[in-house]
Amino acid sequence: MMALGQHKRDRGWMAVSATDLQGRFDGDVLSPEDGGYEDARAIFNSMIERRPALIAQCATVEDVRTALAFAREERLEVAIRGGGHSVAGASLTDGGLVIDMRRLNAVSVDPEARTATVAGGAVWADVDRACQAHGLFTVGGRVSTTGVAGLTLGGGSGWFERLHGLACDSLISVDLIAADGRLVHASEDENPDLFWALHGGGGNFGIAVELKFALHELPAATLGLLMWPAERGAEIVRTYRDLIDAGAPEELGGGALYLTGPPEEFVPAELQGQLICGIAVVYAGTPQEAAKAVAPLLELNPAGLPLTEMPYAEIQSALDDPPGYRNYWSVEHANSLPDEAIDDFCKRAYDMVVPSPSQHILFPWGGAVQQQASRWPLPHRSARWAVHPLGLWEDADDDAQAIAWARDTCSDFEPWATGDVYLNFVGDEGQDRVVAGFGEDNYRRMAAVKAQFDPDNVFRLGHNVTPAAA
Repeated sequence: MMALGQHKRDRGWMAVSATDLQGRFDGDVLSPEDGGYEDARAIFNSMIERRPALIAQCATVEDVRTALAFAREERLEVAIRGGGHSVAGASLTDGGLVIDMRRLNAVSVDPEARTATVAGGAVWADVDRACQAHGLFTVGGRVSTTGVAGLTLGGGSGWFERLHGLACDSLISVDLIAADGRLVHASEDENPDLFWALHGGGGNFGIAVELKFALHELPAATLGLLMWPAERGAEIVRTYRDLIDAGAPEELGGGALYLTGPPEEFVPAELQGQLICGIAVVYAGTPQEAAKAVAPLLELNPAGLPLTEMPYAEIQSALDDPPGYRNYWSVEHANSLPDEAIDDFCKRAYDMVVPSPSQHILFPWGGAVQQQASRWPLPHRSARWAVHPLGLWEDADDDAQAIAWARDTCSDFEPWATGDVYLNFVGDEGQDRVVAGFGEDNYRRMAAVKAQFDPDNVFRLGHNVTPAAA
């Protein structure tokens, strides 16, 4: 198979194949010699350098089926491209075929039923803007350019997860194209085992072409980014931990983080370009309600962006990470944060590449995330805290430092870690971490579902579930 693939990747084969596929295709098919190819293959993580033989930019659902069938006929590895935010580069393949979903980005909102029907190539900005017009929302990613399908099917952590759960918890149904080209509908009533697996199993089972979400009311939303010099970090993070552990309202989202002070008007000049400690406050309510919820933090005289009411879609894009940087992320989960753990977290912040857009984050979970922990295949949901080193940097010379920082952060947390892992927050860390993302029993059940819908493991990029043997 490898020899055949290598033979077929010469320029003559690619030109003939691109023409052949284009003849059955409403969208565009790009090969490496075509204008637009380089832009089309660019993804969020610039560390990933892969050159697909063909990129199929789908214009219709039938294009998706056609591209998949072509790839299987020609024995080409298949990658599915949505938002392109997979840190491991799962939306690119070297020498294979990329099924590019980005043109399939329509969002339809039914305000009376409080539902949104979302095409498989949409990003969260598409959903947030469409729902906001009706005073509605669903929990989505914290970066508005992230793909809806990839984030949701992997679980879907977002600002208001403590109030309404992960993105997948609002799923009503998913329509996907299985490996053999079937269009399959998954819901609680139809293919329920597949629907269960799609609450965390990612792109293992097919290509999601439509997702239907339940929507929630959001009369008001508040954002604040409270800032202090880095040397006050331990004091700030302990205050934040105590606030959350004392029973902060589920309307309170956000996190504690270290970051480089951005060059914004709301950041004091002495903090710009410097390592700072911050608390992101995202609240489902008014600034007055948010201020009451975070009063102990406000007493510590923060600088930064004050608590400000703004539309949800603006909150969702306010802290977007810029594309084009080199990326490495990881995560560990903990049920408690003793002072020693916080001290280690704060000390490790000084190993970040600064200045850069890197963030050293501590997310509070619990609430609705925890309440549905036993229903879906994501054991990490029972944890109270997620420690998430998010590295972004420009210079390849900084690769070793940045990757070591993320890994060392996770190693620091081993004494308190649950051992579970939210896979959307990690790259390729080995198959043991994939199994830990679901738990052994859930993994075996997913492998059986995989055998039903992708017995040949066509959809193997990303956090792969190997189909159970017949």
